[in-house]
Amino acid sequence: MTESTPPADTSAVTVATGMTFTECPRWHGDRWYFVDFYSHRVLSMEADGADLRTELTVPAQPSGLGWLPDGRLLVVSMKDRKILRRELDGTVVEHADLSDLAAYPLNDMVVDAAGRAYVGNFGFDLMAGEDAAPTPLILVDTDGSARHISEPLYFPNGSVITPDGKTLIVDETFGNRVSAFDILEDGSLGPRRDWAVFGPLSENRTLDVVEAKSAVSADGCGLDADGNLWVADALGGPTLLVAEGGEILRRVSIDSPVFACMPGGPDGRDLFLCCAPDFEEHKRSATPEATVRFARISTPHGGRP
Repeated sequence: MTESTPPADTSAVTVATGMTFTECPRWHGDRWYFVDFYSHRVLSMEADGADLRTELTVPAQPSGLGWLPDGRLLVVSMKDRKILRRELDGTVVEHADLSDLAAYPLNDMVVDAAGRAYVGNFGFDLMAGEDAAPTPLILVDTDGSARHISEPLYFPNGSVITPDGKTLIVDETFGNRVSAFDILEDGSLGPRRDWAVFGPLSENRTLDVVEAKSAVSADGCGLDADGNLWVADALGGPTLLVAEGGEILRRVSIDSPVFACMPGGPDGRDLFLCCAPDFEEHKRSATPEATVRFARISTPHGGRP
């Protein structure tokens, strides 16, 4: 990780409260979409937080969001390891069953311009404190067929696709790094390469050791128009703007951990921050303390989602 002295920003406006654990923000059309894990809702709201709507409920807990080219919504259903699809008439159907490809919950997802979905998963029982085991990404093709698509990664999580559609960038929450892959014509991936490295990979995979050795536990992320990556730190550090190669260009520090971030809004310069005191399921599901905040940034959104 390369560090200079990036400018810090502690100003962020709270636009939504009373949530359990918000994740996976997306600017789509003229609205923000995001999920609230433990109320099982996919939500949307206007640019300023007004007109909060429940778009659908996902009993097995929603996570990543994306859209097919015809406008149908794809939603990760975490705990039963399925991808759901909301049809144009509002009905919700199963798009893909990934339970044979992932033994533990699914998490974030990015959908490419052709409608192919790249899906991450935990790889181990995080809430039980198991050792942090690696797991491959899953590709869901447009017909719902699915297969493993990468070497095992260390908690593949937030992911984005560059504007030219040629590169997939994936946060590895317990790998101390962000990885990149060339996207081939059929949607398969080339070899993994380092996009940014924050510290060495821990050889001891005991969860508390991995967490202690994580300089940045990269969680949700979003690209800007310059090709830099906004990265939320799941262990409570500042939200970082990172250049390819690892240079830290900017930090956003507020009085809460941030678990996902995404540039968007009418001019692309609102950085949506998903904030909560921690990521412990028993605490977050019991107390609605999560918030959504916006910080203003200078360079607008880029790439997908």
